Amino acid sequence: MKRGKSLYGVIGVATLAAAVLLGTAVGPVGAADKEEAQGIVDKAKVTLGGFMRDKDYTWLHEHIGKAKGVLIYPQVLKAGFIIGGSGGTGVLVVMDAAKGEWSQPAFYTVGSATFGLQIGGEAAEIIVLCMTRKAVDALMTTKVKFGGDTSIALGPVGAGAKANVMADFISFAKSKGLYAGINLEGSVVDVRDSLNRGYYGKDVSPIQIVVEKKASNPGSSALREALKKAAK
Repeated sequence: MKRGKSLYGVIGVATLAAAVLLGTAVGPVGAADKEEAQGIVDKAKVTLGGFMRDKDYTWLHEHIGKAKGVLIYPQVLKAGFIIGGSGGTGVLVVMDAAKGEWSQPAFYTVGSATFGLQIGGEAAEIIVLCMTRKAVDALMTTKVKFGGDTSIALGPVGAGAKANVMADFISFAKSKGLYAGINLEGSVVDVRDSLNRGYYGKDVSPIQIVVEKKASNPGSSALREALKKAAK
């Protein structure tokens, strides 16, 4: 009987030890996701600032205030998402027209096996304006293909900045600080659940973040304030 109790005691200790190890294994992963997510938010603010200071992007400056939402990708790399293609992770921030406020960020990837960087660089910064409610609604699903049910166009740059462009999504890209004519047609945008979970400390969908406002992180305040200033 004592031997049985001893055996159960050993099992109990082993189970407890396993639980502790599991907890320590899971903990750093969540912390890493949170740190990565905040880094992307901070870089998104820097990317936005770079575009807003660049006089070649006056069309973007004049129309960002009309956008229903904005996707900002601080770094899109060749072969970064799909083998033989390109990709990166960024944030979607949506305007609440009733309150005049930008939402908390939701994290999304973008990937394509076809688009390239035309300036010869290996990385690009990309901003995509969501000009219609249809564009924002499409992003509330788990996966969206640009040019599928929604239209996407390259944003006017430089001398063509006065052009009249109409599309659900309008994209702008830079490579090494210069214009990069990246055609996002056919690219796939997908929710990055792990970063949404890491940033907000719980499982939340894009709808819960940007529409229902069931999650918040004070670390996004600088980005949202920068968007507010840009939209003016």
